[in-house]
Amino acid sequence: MRTLLAATFALGLIASSSGAQAIGCLSGAAAGGVAGHYAGHHALLGAAAGCAIGHHQHKLEMQRKAAAMHHDASPTAPAQ
Repeated sequence: MRTLLAATFALGLIASSSGAQAIGCLSGAAAGGVAGHYAGHHALLGAAAGCAIGHHQHKLEMQRKAAAMHHDASPTAPAQ
């Protein structure tokens, strides 16, 4: 029953997010699920928390990369 519940939960997360967002969610959910399992058999709670954290971290990383690319593409100020 737990396996079915976990699979349903994971598929729902994947279906609800875009490809880029799913990367952070899946990696976070995998790590959170393992950690939750070893911290009192709370794999589903760990996976949910890991998904949220992984998604947030991936989103911040993409923003940092976009800002760095924007900064690199901007022309330098002329020397005086």
